[in-house]
Amino acid sequence: MSQDTNPSEAYTVQIVPGISGLDREQWNALNTSQNPFMSYEFLSAMEDSGSVGPGTGWDPAPIVITDADDVLAAALPSYVKHHSQGEYVFDHAWANAWERAGGNYYPKLQIAAPFTPASGPRILLRSQTLAPHALAAAQALCERSEIATAHATFVERDQLAIFEQSGWLTRSDIQFHWHNRDYRDFDDFLGALASRKRRALRKERKAAQSDVSIVRLSGDEIKQEHWDAFWIFYQDTGLRKWGTPYLTRDAFTILGQTMADHIVLVLAQQDGEWVAGALNFLGPDTIYGRYWGCTRHIKFLHFELCYYQAIDIAIERGLKHVEAGAQGGHKLVRGYEPEQTYSAHWIGDAGFRSAVADFLARERDGIATDQMFLDQRTPFKKG
Repeated sequence: MSQDTNPSEAYTVQIVPGISGLDREQWNALNTSQNPFMSYEFLSAMEDSGSVGPGTGWDPAPIVITDADDVLAAALPSYVKHHSQGEYVFDHAWANAWERAGGNYYPKLQIAAPFTPASGPRILLRSQTLAPHALAAAQALCERSEIATAHATFVERDQLAIFEQSGWLTRSDIQFHWHNRDYRDFDDFLGALASRKRRALRKERKAAQSDVSIVRLSGDEIKQEHWDAFWIFYQDTGLRKWGTPYLTRDAFTILGQTMADHIVLVLAQQDGEWVAGALNFLGPDTIYGRYWGCTRHIKFLHFELCYYQAIDIAIERGLKHVEAGAQGGHKLVRGYEPEQTYSAHWIGDAGFRSAVADFLARERDGIATDQMFLDQRTPFKKG
């Protein structure tokens, strides 16, 4: 561990080589929202599986604040990044502009849950008074290491003001989330939709389910054979979407060992063979759809496994929300509503910061317009 600075005589700020070397219980005690992607189990699985670390472009560099008893009091899950892959908040244009101007955009500091476009806390805190010290440490790391920018992605709305008060620029985008309005079952949810949309969803579900059997697995029900099947699905999607799958095969085994009770794996079988699957993580009030893949194209099966099954699970478990990942306007007609997500950005160079701030002001107007447009086009009954 390397000492950085002291927010007060009672605390020490450090940059450590990884989360896996920290105390699990102390880290999770700071994750008061129990967000699954901020848990020690998820973040250490990324390290222990080799999904982040040497050769990946994600070098773990968590910033932690410890008290006089060497107990964790605050933490930033941060990484020194050498590219912009696996973030889902796109800054490639910024990188190109800065490098055309003669700067080095990479490496950069990323405060995030790797490969996970799900909102949550990005500063884990025992006391709110430590928040500015944690961000000051992130900025000091950048300045000392000649890192031009730092980025906190998918910051929960409640923490956005912390970044703004420390002078970080903020950015927004739109995802599509489903909200449980105390529905009794899927049919009750369909009853809230306009009749034409309701018929379309019923037709899709019937077609998707007609030639496959679907199972949901959680906890000890998930065996290695299921992870083997899902690994094939995940590889197929990863190779088509971004060239190389971000997670290693070991990541799924480790997550199955440490987080199985917070996972629902939905698999489809046809002719005795697993042909498609969707991986979901459970939070206290939200189910998060993360990965999907298939080996056979079956019409509407993607919507069934990723969106409709997640709605079923949320209703059955009394969860309030479904977050089904980044992008995907096709979710709108299936009852997923537009919600803004947020990121925060520190830029050391004053001129570059000013240019990005101007860009964000224009972009913000566009996002607000998109939000209004999409809000008017949800499939729910009007009036």
